Amino acid sequence: MALTALLTLAACGANSADDKKESEGSAKGGKLTILTAQTDINFDPAKSQNLAITTLGLVLRRLTTWDVQPGKPAQVVPDLATDTGTSSDGGKTWTYTLKDGLSYADGSPITSKDIKYGVERSFAPELSGGLGYHKGLLAGGDKYKGPYTGGELSSIETPDDKTIVFHLDAAYGDWPWIVSMPAFTPVPKAKDDPKTYTQKPVASGPYEIETYQQGSAVTLKRNPKWDAKTDTVRTAGPDQIVFQLGQDTTVAAQRLIADAGDDRNAFGAGFVPPAQLVQVQSNPSAKQRLVTSDAGALAYLALNTQRGPLKDVKVRQAVEYAVDKKAFQVASGGATGGDIATTLITPGIAGRQDYDLYPAGPSGDVAKAKQLLAEAGRTSLDLTLLSENDSDSLAKAQAIQQGLQRAGIKVTIKPAEESTVTDTITGDKGDYDLTVSSWQPDFPSANGNIQPLFQSSEIGGGGYNISRYSQPEVDKLIEQALAETDATKAQALWAQADKRILTDAPVVPLIYTKNSFLHGSGVQNFFVAAFPAYPNYLKVSLKQ
Repeated sequence: MALTALLTLAACGANSADDKKESEGSAKGGKLTILTAQTDINFDPAKSQNLAITTLGLVLRRLTTWDVQPGKPAQVVPDLATDTGTSSDGGKTWTYTLKDGLSYADGSPITSKDIKYGVERSFAPELSGGLGYHKGLLAGGDKYKGPYTGGELSSIETPDDKTIVFHLDAAYGDWPWIVSMPAFTPVPKAKDDPKTYTQKPVASGPYEIETYQQGSAVTLKRNPKWDAKTDTVRTAGPDQIVFQLGQDTTVAAQRLIADAGDDRNAFGAGFVPPAQLVQVQSNPSAKQRLVTSDAGALAYLALNTQRGPLKDVKVRQAVEYAVDKKAFQVASGGATGGDIATTLITPGIAGRQDYDLYPAGPSGDVAKAKQLLAEAGRTSLDLTLLSENDSDSLAKAQAIQQGLQRAGIKVTIKPAEESTVTDTITGDKGDYDLTVSSWQPDFPSANGNIQPLFQSSEIGGGGYNISRYSQPEVDKLIEQALAETDATKAQALWAQADKRILTDAPVVPLIYTKNSFLHGSGVQNFFVAAFPAYPNYLKVSLKQ
């Protein structure tokens, strides 16, 4: 699951009318440059956590993918498959048929056996690091060790070259989203070299790797065998795409503000730093080229429900009212750093219901907080807040500290390195009272907002139920929603779980964060949706 760092954005720009509207078709031609702080790009789908709409999506296709449009919830759509899957056996079996006319860059056909092999190799210990939801869902996946030593995985069947069937341990309604992940990229067994595949994958998308200069640049060229008629989400505008690696985000932002030379046909893969966001506001040209996402990832305050006075639901509800969300928003960069949050399911996720169980207003309701503390038999409270030891994180922690102090809740901030914080909050001991975190799901389903953060099985052992919340009624709701194959019914169950969880107040939703990106004047069809709050690389083109 993607635990994301909180952002400190202060942009006043937003998606402009031109950016929010995709043009009819996409201009062809030119060289697009993408400035990234990454010093390496791992193109091995078994080892990657790359989003479906960013880097790997240019080179590699999956069974399904994401249709991301500005102002709309993301949809799962067919990619290599003819549909998003046909379920049977009550949702435990999923069948896919490949489209006609699919081939790799070398002209060889893409087969269902290649997809099966691609999934199987993701289980190999030597190819660890990729998204692994499927490993706990496929029957026999808990014991399988990959094709290099473990043979084939019998729960994946390929009755012919165009059909693939997955057998799961239990019904799972979000399986169409799972097969949009990198591991479901076709990999021809004859071309698989685990040591070199990261830089030399066999291309199935509109581009293939032309050159890979370690730490310097990766250049993509057109894949002549890609057929646009089989692909509804990729427009393949530029003739060439160059990733400039190791680019300092501040320097990259300055280059894009200047908008000179090749940088006119470039965009930054990273968030624009706060200092440059301020600079952009006084530069009319740059301000027009700044794109800020809709509200997205949830920043929240986790209350350790298994710790001292926080075991009492009335104490936790008092914290809900005492928190000053407005102060936290200011510490996060103001209104364009994020919107005030009241729910667990985030904007841009289908089926989300807007509500507020604790109507305290942005600055909190101190009197109500004190009332609830009194009902819990407490006139004061002394808690610790575990925080990462950097200026941005500490500023946010102080905003929480000052808000709670108004209600007689003393908060001592305990700073620590990022790795220490992660180990502590996901470990088994749970030695903390409060911590601030942020979460964006790996796929746009309410499942990703709820299950990893609130199911009892995700407490400790590296799981991200960092409020250590355990409620049998909620676990049952999660199990029902996971098994539901009707999307509308599943969404209703997730919305029900959202409210039921917040009734117990294990976390305080703070803000839905926003991301800001800058592009050159020659770039068009550049937009950022609510989910994921990153540019859709698959749609970007250049003015001709």
